[in-house]
Amino acid sequence: MFAAEVNEWQDGKLTRFSDSGSRNGVQQRGNSWQDGVSGTNCPIPPGKNFTYVMHLKDQIGSFFYFPSLAFHKAAGGFGGIRILSRPRIPVPFATPADDFTLLIGDWYKAGHSVLKARLDRGKRLPFPDAILINGRSSNGATFTVDQGKTYRLRISNVGLQNSLNIRVQAHTMKLVEVEGTHTVQNDYSSLDVHVGQSLSVLVTADQPVRDYYIAVSTRFTNPVLAATATLHYRNSKQKASGPIPAGPTGQIDWSLEQARTIRTNLTASGPRPNPQGSYHYGSINVTRAVRLANSAAQVNGKQRYAVNSVSFVEADTPLKLADHFKIGGVFRLGSIADYPTGAKEHLDTSVMAADFHAFAEIVFENKESIVQSWHLDGYNFWVVGMDGGKWSPDRRRDYNRIDAVSRCTTQVYPKSWTAVYVALDNVGMWNVRSEFWARRYLGQQFYLRVYSPVESVRDEHPIPNNALLCGRAADRSTRPL
Repeated sequence: MFAAEVNEWQDGKLTRFSDSGSRNGVQQRGNSWQDGVSGTNCPIPPGKNFTYVMHLKDQIGSFFYFPSLAFHKAAGGFGGIRILSRPRIPVPFATPADDFTLLIGDWYKAGHSVLKARLDRGKRLPFPDAILINGRSSNGATFTVDQGKTYRLRISNVGLQNSLNIRVQAHTMKLVEVEGTHTVQNDYSSLDVHVGQSLSVLVTADQPVRDYYIAVSTRFTNPVLAATATLHYRNSKQKASGPIPAGPTGQIDWSLEQARTIRTNLTASGPRPNPQGSYHYGSINVTRAVRLANSAAQVNGKQRYAVNSVSFVEADTPLKLADHFKIGGVFRLGSIADYPTGAKEHLDTSVMAADFHAFAEIVFENKESIVQSWHLDGYNFWVVGMDGGKWSPDRRRDYNRIDAVSRCTTQVYPKSWTAVYVALDNVGMWNVRSEFWARRYLGQQFYLRVYSPVESVRDEHPIPNNALLCGRAADRSTRPL
């Protein structure tokens, strides 16, 4: 876990076997060079290290990092990220007695290379073996509290595919932050956290001195997997007991209604002193409309996943390097359409072009029978609507144009749609992906190239001196000779 204050520069050294690391939710303003995914960065050579230099600009909140290449995420290597408000910026709740990170996720006994080989053979992933909390199985993690005090729990679903629900026995959770946005402070007995999502809750230790279960279980699965951690009251001599608090299992409507209650606190400050509600996103004219439909299909006899009929395949050179050095033949702008075409699924290195300062509406359409989870690197977006059935333009009249939550990862329920607004104010090459890691690995992703014709360091950082060069860019230089 690492913590930093908003607008700080941070150096993060990563040493790993032929890997890269990405920071889920950290926007890397004007600096997709540091995004740590295969479309922006070369793998770190075996036995070497690489230092990411990040400016945590205009962001607060709870996020996580993870190994991003191949199927390495299945091996772990993830941790929490806390971006703290500057001392003079008011936070809409009293300073908690302590700040805990809970990394929850599904887990497989098989190693990442075994799982990758299975996917490469065109097979689907099996059902996971367990749920872990901070890398531990049931009762392996303990969080110690003092009676009468309030604590912040930063919860991230770092798993590979399953939505999870979290409860704290005999306690309520007050939601205060979602992926950098201070929220309306509603109380919940349980919360859904879809894969790739992060949030913060306050829990007050207001019960008799003893230990209590923190319970996590899968959503929308049969069977249901579960794990527990311990909320330990200091000086407690009584272990957690009684029935483990049960969570919802299949109730899609319940989850949808809960999602609609998560809204932005308009009067609270964010990373800056001005209120979050001072940016009136709902009154901005949409200049770009995009519809994205996920699908599953057999391509060349193997299982693949696609967006608007295009199943992404990695290029031999990171797309950001190819774009910077103007290397032809690596990718083609417009290789993915702005809307579902109904074409047969096919392979391509899909890159969508977008203009700097455009204001976009993106509708995620899910005709499949499972919950989807979508993430956009480099940005937060306003989740203005979600509902069952087929999206149509008349659904816009029901959009939340006042206090929609701003986040970077959103769920899309089965046979449903989710609509978001996003201000494309961050130049770079940005990954749009499924957070279901097998689906991402097998093609449910693409890159959004946000372009400005004016080359200015105000809008985009120059290529770093230490940038790794590979593929067709291996013989290039990061600075003029």
